[in-house]
Amino acid sequence: MDVVVPSQFKLTLFFLFAACLLVPSIQVKDLQYCDKEGNYVVKVDGIKISPDPVVKSKPATFSISASTDKAISGGKLALEVSYFEIPVHTETHSLCDETSCPISAGKFVLSHTQTLPGIAPPGLYKLKMKMEDENKNQLTCISFKFNIGRGSSVSSI
Repeated sequence: MDVVVPSQFKLTLFFLFAACLLVPSIQVKDLQYCDKEGNYVVKVDGIKISPDPVVKSKPATFSISASTDKAISGGKLALEVSYFEIPVHTETHSLCDETSCPISAGKFVLSHTQTLPGIAPPGLYKLKMKMEDENKNQLTCISFKFNIGRGSSVSSI
């Protein structure tokens, strides 16, 4: 018995399959601005984490695509990582260490690579990032969740 599949169904199936291929490229969960209205000079367009999930004792790169309407000559980034809403790590970086300065009006990328400690438990973490200019004016504040995988911190020989 031959089954006839309508072309509309085939088209729907194709788009569903294509959407499934795109799902692995979604890197971040629950990107939120600290100010619910997002009234910041710097707007975050997207975040990519590689690898995702993050692997303990291996370098992980966090790349944040952003845009601004004004030039930024420098400033700082303050990062806070929480596990089950408990702060477990904080650090501060010069903005110019994470991207080229000065930042011209338009699109730019912040990129930070870090090796997470082997003792970090697997699970869902939250990262909060605040960006300030040289005069301590807040340029943006975001938070997002990321996973640390269950992979072994000991390499096999």
